[in-house]
Amino acid sequence: MIEPGNSTTSTSDTGHSARSGHIGVTGNGSRIRSGVATPLTVGVEEEFLLVDSRTLRVVPAAPLVLATAAGLPHQVHPEGTRYQVEIATPVADSASTLREELAALRRTLAAAAREHGCRLLAAPSPVVALEGPPHLTDDEPRQREQHRRFGALTDTLVSCGRHVHIGTLDVDTAVAVSNRVRRWLPTLIALAANSPFWNGRDTGHSSWRAVAWSGWPSAGLPPHFTSTAHFRRSVQTLLDSGAALDTKMVYWDLRPSGHWPTLEFRAPDMSPDLDTAVLQAELARALVATALREIAEHRPDPPVRDDVLRLARWRAAHDGLEGFGLDPYTGAELPAADLAEALLDLVAPELAAAGDLDHAAKALASLLRDGSGAHRQRTAFARRQDLTDVLRLLADETEAF
Repeated sequence: MIEPGNSTTSTSDTGHSARSGHIGVTGNGSRIRSGVATPLTVGVEEEFLLVDSRTLRVVPAAPLVLATAAGLPHQVHPEGTRYQVEIATPVADSASTLREELAALRRTLAAAAREHGCRLLAAPSPVVALEGPPHLTDDEPRQREQHRRFGALTDTLVSCGRHVHIGTLDVDTAVAVSNRVRRWLPTLIALAANSPFWNGRDTGHSSWRAVAWSGWPSAGLPPHFTSTAHFRRSVQTLLDSGAALDTKMVYWDLRPSGHWPTLEFRAPDMSPDLDTAVLQAELARALVATALREIAEHRPDPPVRDDVLRLARWRAAHDGLEGFGLDPYTGAELPAADLAEALLDLVAPELAAAGDLDHAAKALASLLRDGSGAHRQRTAFARRQDLTDVLRLLADETEAF
């Protein structure tokens, strides 16, 4: 086990209201507003592939499915291609509420998909190769420019992740918190690893999405920022260098949101299991709360070498939860399960304060017992060496509301 050092209201999308007033921090990471402690809020965006109900191959049916689900205009959205759809929960104060929202939105979107002969697939990447180039969305001028500038990198847009927003945080606080929690991004990647197959073959990685997405020059680990001004300069450098068309293309694994007063965790793969989704949100919120407490107590921020963290990220994507990872402080090789348990131990006080510890502990124990999504996919494939079995597993697990 590692020793982690001392270490205006809107319900659309995962938007967190930017309320006015002074914000302080309590000992358990809650914010104080007008003398009343309020918990950190959480919102989740989940991206899905659409597949034909019979063949289980991806189909460009997003416009049809979204039109059918138009009764939820602020919570169901298009994604980068016509193979994909996205749900976005309202702001939630509790993990139980978040789970209910995710289940309801998945149920609604799955019903809309069935009307058009489709199923939802909580898969980070196409398991079976696409036939021809991706069908892009209707944002054609921007996407034409994206394709002109980045070429074959745009093929990786057929990729689904889970984004967790923790708020409400002003940008100064979000930057300071990002510095303290970025070291745990590899462990979050390992916990969610769910993309061993890509375009018809086993990639040899548990989260190929994490590897493939790193090809974008604006993706990967965020820098360690010396100040908010440094953060803003880094974003501007991406724009000035041509590495990003706009701030929407700041694809870092962790970033202060460009639209909401939140810190956005973007690293994890999309995975079908609802308890794993809630676990990711619980851990993200507890990490932010832990960082806020450390900042309030003026505790030092133990340095983490960027080269070690970069290698830890790759190792997490390669091995997933079943193999080994790297201690983010020392670079020592450790079982990924030990790193996951170290993360749970670190944030246990904040999980307990939020009422999430029991669920988080059970969800992690279940993952360690039953295996990650990547492990379950490979087990399904091993029975008959047939990728259809992998697709069927993903579709069935996605619809287990």
